[in-house]
Amino acid sequence: MFEIPLLLLVIIITALVFDFTNGAHDCANAIATVVSTKVLSPRAAVAMAAILNLTGALLGTEVAHTLGAGIVRPDIVSGSHILVLAGLIGAIFWNSFTWYFGIPSSSSHALIGGLIGAAFAHAGFDALNALSIVKKVLLPLALSPLAGFCAGVALMSLIIFVFHRVRRQTANGFFRRAQVFSAGTMALSHGLNDAQKTMGVITLALLIFGQIDSIVVPLWVKLACSLAMAAGTSVGGWKIVKTMGHKIFKLEPAHGFAAETSAALVIAGASMLGAPVSTTHTITACIFGVGSTKRLSAVRWGVAGNLLVAWVLTIPAAATVGALAFLLLDRVF
Repeated sequence: MFEIPLLLLVIIITALVFDFTNGAHDCANAIATVVSTKVLSPRAAVAMAAILNLTGALLGTEVAHTLGAGIVRPDIVSGSHILVLAGLIGAIFWNSFTWYFGIPSSSSHALIGGLIGAAFAHAGFDALNALSIVKKVLLPLALSPLAGFCAGVALMSLIIFVFHRVRRQTANGFFRRAQVFSAGTMALSHGLNDAQKTMGVITLALLIFGQIDSIVVPLWVKLACSLAMAAGTSVGGWKIVKTMGHKIFKLEPAHGFAAETSAALVIAGASMLGAPVSTTHTITACIFGVGSTKRLSAVRWGVAGNLLVAWVLTIPAAATVGALAFLLLDRVF
């Protein structure tokens, strides 16, 4: 009979809670534009996103491997049973904090920050896979929003060029239908990238506890994480939908299609490379890029400043809470 130590069970449950909050927090990434343009009702949009998040989560493990072995060094942290739990506490804290205030921050980087802080508290810089963090985390952190912004500008400019002689009502009718496809693609890519992060964390915990011999994601972990994210998505994050769908600039169906499609392409490409990018950062940057093609003054750049502050603070804030949680748990266990 397969036996799981109690602490490991607590860690797995906590990881699934994080995945649930990730789905609730980040479902806005997939459905904010399709809801704000009134293409789909909130209930229909959430149902679609939940199903496609579940599907996307089962399509790969490249990002899971990065989270399991590319952030901390398994040989250094092996035996530190509380490390993953402390990292998750840091991530859940930041997710909850930003969700409460309706700030579309990155659940991905909250999780990475929590792990970095806990590992540093355990063994200092030696516990961190510095080269991988730079290549797989920090570079994509900077490049994915830039890529999203440029992709949004390029696709929206192409749409304007192709449809400039088409009546506005006809074009809106076409993109209202097309946006269902683009929102679905965005939800699929979100599951492909984001759910894998929790898979990687649970796999790392299984390795630390000696339940597996290498960073290979078990099938039951894939299924559990997929279902947890889908359940969270079904709850929804309406404060964040409001920020992304209304506060950046007024979206029309063509804008929503361009933002979702360009974001899905960037996220899917990153997932194939095993880079745990922020779906939040990417889709938000795409919305800014799409909006800027209308006119620069149409975009509320003050909102961009507030979001940028949250993005910059995410990793250090979650790392600080993760480190403090590790030190506290170290006293208990």
